[in-house]
Amino acid sequence: MKIALITENSQAAKNATIHAALTAVAEPLGHQVFNYGMYTAEDEASLTYVMNGLLAGILINSRAADFVVTGCGTGMGSMLACNAMPGVFCGLIIDPTDAFLFGQINDGNAISMPYAKGFGWAAELNLQDCYRKLFEGERGLGYPKERAAIMARNRGILKELKAATCHDMLTVLKSVDPDLLKAAVAGERFSELFFANAEDEAIRDYLRGVVG
Repeated sequence: MKIALITENSQAAKNATIHAALTAVAEPLGHQVFNYGMYTAEDEASLTYVMNGLLAGILINSRAADFVVTGCGTGMGSMLACNAMPGVFCGLIIDPTDAFLFGQINDGNAISMPYAKGFGWAAELNLQDCYRKLFEGERGLGYPKERAAIMARNRGILKELKAATCHDMLTVLKSVDPDLLKAAVAGERFSELFFANAEDEAIRDYLRGVVG
């Protein structure tokens, strides 16, 4: 699985800590981690939590990533922005129990975490425990197990509902504020990572024109 990490400006200084915790868990399980930044608080390209959502939508819908790990100070803003995107189903994850239940019940493709609120001593251990609950074993099995079938059915209904209420991602890209889009894809490694992994030709071609 291709896992993308996105960090917004208020928490950019923690990118290295988050990335280290994510790779420590995900890579031994055979997953690939792609760090889209921000990498430091001094990065020239700055991401807001709104841009986190737009970037998550780009990565998921182009299949440049199968799963997005993002967040902000509380995790709320990035979660809302991600869930505004077509095809993105993002949960707010604070502790390992959240991670387990989100993976088993909702089986979404993105998480948002609080990197300021409650982020103190041994925070990196909590991150690792959350990632372990998400990426170890099979997701979507249901909890409790006897409700697995109805949970799977509801996930399908939610997916259909979102498809009915959202534009496709290419339409989104053509409709959003061009300056917002340019800023969201201005990261120093965006082109290197995205164009090597994106599978949707229409989204890839459109963004080539955006990034120049």
